[in-house]
Amino acid sequence: MAERSFKKEVQQLRIGAGEEFRGEGILAVTKALLQSGVGYVAGYQGSPISHLMDVLADANDILQELGVHFEASASEATAAATLAASVMYPIRGAVTWKSTVGTNVASDALANLASGGVTGGALVIVGEDYGEGSSIMQERSHAFAMKSQIWLLDPRPNLESMVKAVEDGFELSEASKTPVMLQLRIRGCHVHGRFTAKENKRPAFSLAQALESPARDTSRIVLPPASFLHEQEKIKERWPAAIRYIKEHQLNEHFAGDHDDIGLILQGGLYNGVIRSLQLLGLADNFGNSRIPLYVMNVTYPVIEDEVIGFCRGKRAVLLLEEGQPDYIEQNLHAVLRKAGIDTHLSGKDVLPMAGEYTTQVMRDGLREFLKRHRPESLLTHPAVMADSAAETRLLQSTEVSRPKPARPAEQPITFHKQVEGLAAVVPPRPAGFCTGCPERPIFSALTLAQETLGQHHISCDIGCHLFSILPPFNLGATTMGYGLGASSAAAFNVPAAKRPISIMGDGGFWHNGLSSGIGNAVFNKYDGVIVIVDNFYASATGGQDILSSRADNPDRSTNNPIDQAVRGVGVKWVRTLDRTYDVARVRATLEEALTTDVQGPKVIIAQSECMLNKQRRIKPLFNKAVKEGRRVVKERFGVDPDVCTGDHACIRLSGCPSLTVKDSGDPLKEDPVAHVDSSCVGCGNCGEVAHAAVLCPSFYRADVVHNPTGGDRILARVRGAVIGFLQRRRAARLSQHAL
Repeated sequence: MAERSFKKEVQQLRIGAGEEFRGEGILAVTKALLQSGVGYVAGYQGSPISHLMDVLADANDILQELGVHFEASASEATAAATLAASVMYPIRGAVTWKSTVGTNVASDALANLASGGVTGGALVIVGEDYGEGSSIMQERSHAFAMKSQIWLLDPRPNLESMVKAVEDGFELSEASKTPVMLQLRIRGCHVHGRFTAKENKRPAFSLAQALESPARDTSRIVLPPASFLHEQEKIKERWPAAIRYIKEHQLNEHFAGDHDDIGLILQGGLYNGVIRSLQLLGLADNFGNSRIPLYVMNVTYPVIEDEVIGFCRGKRAVLLLEEGQPDYIEQNLHAVLRKAGIDTHLSGKDVLPMAGEYTTQVMRDGLREFLKRHRPESLLTHPAVMADSAAETRLLQSTEVSRPKPARPAEQPITFHKQVEGLAAVVPPRPAGFCTGCPERPIFSALTLAQETLGQHHISCDIGCHLFSILPPFNLGATTMGYGLGASSAAAFNVPAAKRPISIMGDGGFWHNGLSSGIGNAVFNKYDGVIVIVDNFYASATGGQDILSSRADNPDRSTNNPIDQAVRGVGVKWVRTLDRTYDVARVRATLEEALTTDVQGPKVIIAQSECMLNKQRRIKPLFNKAVKEGRRVVKERFGVDPDVCTGDHACIRLSGCPSLTVKDSGDPLKEDPVAHVDSSCVGCGNCGEVAHAAVLCPSFYRADVVHNPTGGDRILARVRGAVIGFLQRRRAARLSQHAL
């Protein structure tokens, strides 16, 4: 069960040549794959290309009609290794994952693939979630492309350009016998637009044909002495072939402008932001026509030296817009221009931030600084962007174009960090946290209570929703090293000590990497720590996709494979399975048992409860349908009795549920606000369980909201109302007597 369904949208993938395709970037890329005659697609979900995997899954019947094989891979390494089908056979294959961490996982397979080269087109679609929208460390895919000599495409973020990049990517790969990496930024993945479609193509050479006629070429296998020759082949044959194809087919674009003594060189993915920045400066119209010439690098690696030299020749200055660091392209262009004897001034990170996302504001400020130094009169044509003060205006008017003056400190563009500091002054911090009703929250409530009894322990975290435990209110965990590496990152602590280390991993991380790297390693090295596997039935952090241990009945995948069997299969003897994480007292007791038992070896606790987001997606339509059909259904809600609540709020500190908040007590004798459960409650019961396990006040209650009540329900409600009314009247009478 994915985050959303594309069953309706994928029907557009069937349209033929000449028809107009409308939709999101992810759908357009899928259509481009089919138009290119792809033979197989694989990948691992992650931001911002999770939806690409979801689209492919929902379109699997269409893929099968065309003879295209699709599978969701166990990891990015698995996906990259899948491209081996294109090494010996003329089959086009594509894989996708989140970069840069996904590319790191896949780097071994990618290095081997790039070394031996390919026969069929091999396309690696990486979701470049760099910047404020990212969920990972800030790094770039560019380094991987350079390291392994994989060509890197970064198309302009519109549907036509992205579709063309997919088609060009396969052609470029086959022309140069090299895998090609297609970088899709967050905005490109989700941009909406249109393009004229082509016919879908069946693979020219199928996987079945390959199996019937196996091929073998030892020169393509990465073993000495062939591997020594691969490096020479990359430089002497594949590189020139790639350069030739890129130039002949004009994959990079040049847009003319009337300010032809200066120019802008930019990564294709930044194009929309650059045009908007120019519009704000009065240097581009509403149709995107720039007054400054543009050289758009839809191919950011390799750099086409002839094109760069031709663009820069005759210009006094050029600004390179390269997002992220290190400044690979800027260093490359400096070398190209100087070796060619071109004296054009190249600006880049001197007027733009070295690090941080290049938003429209950042690029506008950098462009303005560049123009102030090299063509200040261009700014004076647009009053809205003239200098902010009379003094700066005089500076602009008096600037000598032939001798650019260094900018004063006050004139430096607003940096990323200054923007963040400015926002922090007016926007309160809001740390990421678990969703309402998340079954992982009670696990960490129990761990907090266990540590109150046994003392603080070293805790190694993992990638996934459970990583939110490092933030308030739990503040648990010391490290996180990678997806499925929770247990591995505690491996060094396998020494005799008074306290055992604790590590956490999710079910997605377990199947991705944790079974071998974490559990198997722990068994092999007789690790004596505690490993908690959070089993919420899905790869939840990436959108709720099914995995091996999912409980769903998936017709295309094998699910319902228990984690505990896999754990026991690699040799773990001490295993405890908890089938309801909301039972905080039981989870706490199990953790304390694992931390104190005399049994040696890894102690594995499998804590199981369904992801609440996916559960709500599953049960809400069924609930609403039942209500409409007049069937009796019950919805559980929880609340806090304001008369009983003391206002201590320990329940909130131990739970942190977004639906558990505070409100005025309504009692003039109670100055402190009381706890309150708001309307977002999903009835998981965690708040009450925590209060019970921690021996807190008994102020929580459960209310069953009955829809379409039966006659018996109505009679029972009247009886309850009468009894409660009687007790309330008796209590009020006693209070009035005491008052007298």
